[in-house]
Amino acid sequence: MSVTRTADRLAWFNALSPDRAVQELTACCAVDEWARRVAAGRPYPDPAALRAAADAALADLDWPAVLRALAAHPRIGERARGGSREAVWSRREQSAAATGDEEVRAALVAGNLAYEERFGHVFLIRATGRSAEEVLAALRARLGNDEETERAVVRGPSWARSWPCG
Repeated sequence: MSVTRTADRLAWFNALSPDRAVQELTACCAVDEWARRVAAGRPYPDPAALRAAADAALADLDWPAVLRALAAHPRIGERARGGSREAVWSRREQSAAATGDEEVRAALVAGNLAYEERFGHVFLIRATGRSAEEVLAALRARLGNDEETERAVVRGPSWARSWPCG
C-alpha cells in the first residue's frame, strides 16, 4: 500500500463517527472493548500510533476476550464464507496459504486440528506475505510451545499489521 493511500485511509478512519470506527475495527478483532478503546484514541497522527494503540488495547484484554476474538477467525487455509468485509479481508489475507499444493493444504488441515486440540482455539498468524509452506512451518513450530508461551505469541503485536486490517 502506498504512503499516500495509507495516509488517506488513516484520515478517513480518524473522521469516522465513533460507532462506525468501532464497526470497522471489529473486522480486525471481534472484541467490542478492544474496538471501542482503539476508536476512542482517535485521531491518530500516523499508522504507527494506531498500531501501538491496537497493540496496547490487545495486551490489556483478558484471555476470555482473546478467545472471543480467535473464535471469529477462520482456520488458516479455510476459505471464509460470505461477502462481508471480514470475509473479503480474510480471503485476501489467506490467499497465499490457500494456494499451496494439495500435500501442504492437507498438512495445514491436520496441523490446525492438532493445534486446536492442544490449545483450544484456532491457530492465528499474519499470513500476508507468507507462503503456505511458511505458514505450515510456523504452525508446526508453535505446536511445540507450552500454553503460556503460545498465549504470549497469540497476544503478540498487531493481529492487523496492515491498515486497516488488510
